[in-house]
Order: sequence, then structure tokens, then C-alpha cells
Amino acid sequence: MQHWLMKTEPSTFGIDDLERAPRHRTSWDGVRNYTARNFLRDSMKRGDQAFLYHSSCETPGVAGIMEIVKEGYPEEEVPWFKVDVKLVRRFDRIVTLATLREHESKELRGMLLLQRGNRLSITPVETAHWKFILSLA
Repeated sequence: MQHWLMKTEPSTFGIDDLERAPRHRTSWDGVRNYTARNFLRDSMKRGDQAFLYHSSCETPGVAGIMEIVKEGYPEEEVPWFKVDVKLVRRFDRIVTLATLREHESKELRGMLLLQRGNRLSITPVETAHWKFILSLA
């Protein structure tokens, strides 16, 4: 199983929306970056888990965990792909970007989300980073 971080703007679609979706399940679409598209199309597998990360908001951070329940398939708009996700767990409190940055030089060293200039909406997460963030939740 691989781990991922998937960014979303909560004003567009956030953890509240996923929680309200039928069976807490929906498609994850609208990704318009080729690297992130390739993750959706080629790398994400059923059973993988992803952090749902709220971005471009007052308090950016990890809001919960999703599971990939359907592997990449085409959107209507070629060449873009999507996956289906379901909510696994909503965190009691958001693990904020500020909190993650506090651990950037040690426990979360090398995490793509924290690298300067990284704008990808989907990034892989190393197992050690995944476990550490879970310990903060």
C-alpha cells in the first residue's frame, strides 16, 4: 500500500463535503497538472490511503484520511484522470501546516508538501512521514 497527500480547497470541496457524500464516497477530479494526473492514472492503487489536505484557506492542514476505492479512469475532458475515494477517518482537529513545518528539519525532512515551490495537488508520502503525521492527529 502506498500513501498520498491530496490537496483541496475546502471552499470548493473539503472533508465536510466528503463526509456528506453518499456512503462517504466520491470521485476526485479536477486535477490539472500532468505530474499529478500521472499519479492518478498510473500510480494510485485500490486500497492506497491519502491524507485529505485543506489548502488555500485560513488554516491549511491535514483534515483526515481517505482510501482509494477505484483506480484511475478518464474524466470526460481528455487527457485528465480521476480516482474514487472514500472517507476513512476525520481528524478531531486539523494537523496544521504550521505544525508540520515545526517538524520539517527532523521527522518530516524531505516531505514534498514542505519543499519550497511545491505546488502539486497530489504527492506521495513516505511511510515514516505518514506514521509521524498520524501521531500528531
